[in-house]
Amino acid sequence: MERYLTPDDLDKALRRDVTDGLTAVPKSLPPKWFYDERGSTLFEEITRLPEYYPTRRERAILAERAAEIAAATGAESLLELGAGSGEKTRLLLDALAGTLHTYVPVDVSGDFLATATGQLAADYPDLAVHAVVADYERHLHLLPTAGRRLIAFLGGTIGNMPPAERIGFLGAVRASMTEGDTLLLGADLVKDTERLVAAYADAQGVTAEFNRNVLHVINRELDADFATEVYEHVALWDPANEWIEMRLRAASPQSVSIGQLDLRVDFAAGEEMRTEISAKFRRDGLKRELKAAGLALDRWWTDPAGDFSLLLARPL
Repeated sequence: MERYLTPDDLDKALRRDVTDGLTAVPKSLPPKWFYDERGSTLFEEITRLPEYYPTRRERAILAERAAEIAAATGAESLLELGAGSGEKTRLLLDALAGTLHTYVPVDVSGDFLATATGQLAADYPDLAVHAVVADYERHLHLLPTAGRRLIAFLGGTIGNMPPAERIGFLGAVRASMTEGDTLLLGADLVKDTERLVAAYADAQGVTAEFNRNVLHVINRELDADFATEVYEHVALWDPANEWIEMRLRAASPQSVSIGQLDLRVDFAAGEEMRTEISAKFRRDGLKRELKAAGLALDRWWTDPAGDFSLLLARPL
């Protein structure tokens, strides 16, 4: 396992993000801080909930189209950004068996990555597994480039970025690509509002606990005293931006001390802070954003219901 993201890097980034986000108006926190080991486990539980359709839809598309993806790319190396548990990855590894020699999973959670990739390495003994602990938004230029690469960014994670940031990130992916490389991108699609909101506000409360996990992380890492149970999970649809927003709402007035930052943060009763956006897409909009980043839409697939999309893009 290679590490470009050290514990010291994480600590500095967390301090900066918490200071900036909790002193801003309105308050916000980046979603990447959900994903310590506990948060990663909670998210895997979310993907199995009945309300949360994206993982099942994306997996179904991969199951149907993996052979087509393999034929279209002839990938020798699979670079997966935000690898997570690697469950869907196996469909690609099996389909690419004729050409693939290296799998490079990239994630910020080193412990979770080690567990997931250790099992993959055992199950695919002929495959070189080169795990990298990194922030894919900062370290793209440092990731391995050998062989004809398929760069996979799955799960609809692209929707966690606002538009300008998305195009910048896709542009950085394009800049890292060499001849023969392709991008496999998963993107959730615009659909019925009730289904969208339900996917982020499940009846069992798992997503609510996942949302509050960012407060547990700040309490543990920065000696803060958030009373996590006081913060209510909020999920709503923003029709103007066509994205879901997740927020945490203070049920009563709160005064929070963050010891490691020598910072005190006050919340009014009912005050909300944004913890995540999850944009939903339309084909034409994605095509425009890819073009702005120097990429051309090559293949486009959806599930039969049109809930989720998987696409291949190549450098212009």
